[in-house]
Amino acid sequence: MFKINKVIKVLILSDFLLQAGWGLIGPLFAIFLIGQIEGGSLELVGLVTAVYWIFKSLLQPFIANYLDINHGERDDFAFLVGGMFIANLVPLGYVFSTQAWHIVILELIRAVAMACVIPTWSAIFTRHVDRGREAFSWSLESAGIGLAAGIAGALGAIMVSLFGFKVVFVLVSVFGIMSSISLLAMRRSIFRRGRAASRPSVEKPNL
Repeated sequence: MFKINKVIKVLILSDFLLQAGWGLIGPLFAIFLIGQIEGGSLELVGLVTAVYWIFKSLLQPFIANYLDINHGERDDFAFLVGGMFIANLVPLGYVFSTQAWHIVILELIRAVAMACVIPTWSAIFTRHVDRGREAFSWSLESAGIGLAAGIAGALGAIMVSLFGFKVVFVLVSVFGIMSSISLLAMRRSIFRRGRAASRPSVEKPNL
């Protein structure tokens, strides 16, 4: 009744781990910027947020277009895993950050990395979702990241109060790297050994 294929399971698990990690600092990152970074202010919080979202949003369509032109899933998989690893090393940079420009550079790196991750994750999920199970598969994805973010948000506040930001940043990276590694479990399912597999075709509905 609730059966879904391996690729979808791996993608959902990976996203769950990713959101569980980043959820630890999601509500608290502004406090870190204001209290722990030299010159930290509400303006810095706004700048850092803008840098990440604007650069990711501008880069994403170009990366997605390149990947659409290059047929096969090997390139999608490489961009997905590579981007995930790079993005999830960024919290380790927060540990050593003391200046505002340190954070801005790290957010630029994360923006580029996630611009590689978002379209490739979505493309692979879309192509491999079981026909007739689209709503259920997407509901599992949404439920997973919602639970991860909610639980991690509560735990993150407790952990920061007990251990400080640096310990929590390391945990964010640990969860993120676990998320990246978990993607390797679907490697054989999305392309054949030695060469890229052709992308599964998506049939258009009869209108």
